[in-house]
This record gives sequence, C-alpha cells and structure tokens, in this order.
Amino acid sequence: MPDSIPVLFDTDIGSDIDDAVALAYLLRQERCELLGITTVTGDTNQRAALAEIVCRASGREDVPIHAGAQTVLLHGPGQPQVPQYAAVEQRPHRKDYPANTAVDFLRQTIRSRPGEITLLAVGPMTNLAALFVADPEIPTLLKQIVLMCGVFTGKAGHGPGAKEWNALVDPVATAIVFQRGGAGKLLSVGLEVTTRCKLPADECRQRFSAAGGGLGVVGEMAEVWFKHAPVITFHDPLAAALVFEPEICGYQSGTASVIADEGALAGMTRWKSDEAGAHRIAVDVDAERFFAHYFSVA
Repeated sequence: MPDSIPVLFDTDIGSDIDDAVALAYLLRQERCELLGITTVTGDTNQRAALAEIVCRASGREDVPIHAGAQTVLLHGPGQPQVPQYAAVEQRPHRKDYPANTAVDFLRQTIRSRPGEITLLAVGPMTNLAALFVADPEIPTLLKQIVLMCGVFTGKAGHGPGAKEWNALVDPVATAIVFQRGGAGKLLSVGLEVTTRCKLPADECRQRFSAAGGGLGVVGEMAEVWFKHAPVITFHDPLAAALVFEPEICGYQSGTASVIADEGALAGMTRWKSDEAGAHRIAVDVDAERFFAHYFSVA
C-alpha cells in the first residue's frame, strides 16, 4: 500500500452537509493520517462537537479537534448558524471546547512535521489567513494546500459575478490565502467542477445507511439538509479525495485571486491561466470514478 498522507482538516461542518460527508471519508481512508480537525465560522464550538460525533461513530476518538475563528477578518456575511447540530445534539459530546485554539494547533502541528502535511480546507478561509499572517513561513512548511474554494472557469455560483460561498463569506481571508499560499503548493477545487458530483437524496440515504458508522450518523445530519435540498453535491468530498486520488480530476496552472473590497462583487474569484503560475485549479472531473472511489472507502 502507498505511504500514508498526514492531513489537517479545516471545516465549517454543520452548514452544508458535504463537510460531514468529507470527514466520514477521511476517517475511513486507510492512507489518511488525520492529524486534527479545526472548525471555522459562526458557532465553532457546535461545529467541533459535530466533528467529534462523526469521529466517535467512526471509532476514532483519537483525532484532536479545535474550535477556530467565529467571525470574519474585516467584512463579509459570515455564517453564524449550525443547523445540523440539532439532528445529533443528544448524542454524547463535549460542550467545553476552548475558544480560538485552532490557529495555534495548526501552527504547532505543521512546524512539528515540516514538508509532510497536506492542509485541506473546505470552509471559509479565516483560520488559514490568520495562520499565514501570524506565521508567514507556514505555507513553505506544508507539502500541499488543498481548498474547496472559488469558481474560476464556469458560471456556477452565488450572485453577481458567479461567486462561491467559502470565498465570499470572508473575502479578505480568501485573498490572503491566495496571496500567501502559492509557490506551487496550492490547489483549489472550484464550484464549476464540484457541482458535477451530485447524488439524489434517496440514493444518499440508502448508501449512508448501508455504510453505517460515521457515514450513518452523517445520514442523520443529512435529514436537516434534505428539508430544503433534494440532492447532495459532493463539493468537499471531491477535494478530500484528490489528496489521495489526484487522477480523478484534470488540472490547470495559473494564478487565482479574489475581489476583497466591500461591494456587490466581494468574494468573486478570478483566474489567469499560466503554465508557470503558482496555483492549480481542477478543470474537469470523472464523476463516475469519483463516486466509485468515495464509496469504496467510506
């Protein structure tokens, strides 16, 4: 079996269900050495509790979990609510996560294993931006930065200019991550690619129930999601899978940026293709191959 890959997982679990779907995958992926989970935006204590509940159901109480930034850096809509917490709040979990320990945990963990760790971030970029500002050397000490963030080459998105949620929640943080996370290490998987990976609610119910464990608990959380959505789009699970099976997608090199000023276009990501660019984006996906891989693991 190929060598394991050390991963730190930064997430806004509890809003869109796909964060939890991604976490269930990481916990079952034999090649994933999950070093820790950090939560971001809104009630990060409840988000940490959700991560803990999924870990417990997967038999993985060994994974460190840290609550991170609750508010945006300067401006942006934020994301205060954690609707999926209501579905599982009666399950045993901690309620006393210390506030804002995520950045220090990320910094210490990355510095303890220079050049080894993949930082996988699938929520707003606030924790990462604070980390990169507090310790500018951190991006150079990572093996790879993988984001589910932005919309670069298509027309999917929210509002004017086709914006993606993680990028627009804290646009200043997104700008910092793109500016400081280059040097050939940053891969961003955009909305125009992830939206090709969807399954209807009934199929998700069947597959999650059959899998049991962590994914079974995610199925309980998903019922909150299904009240207003008939499908699950596997945005974050696709980004997670690419850490281990990069051949699922095709890529392009170039430079990613974001409009960080206040206004209607705040959070809109932009892309300039360039073979010598510091960033990569996913530009295509084999959805059938992705789902076959995901369910072979989770």
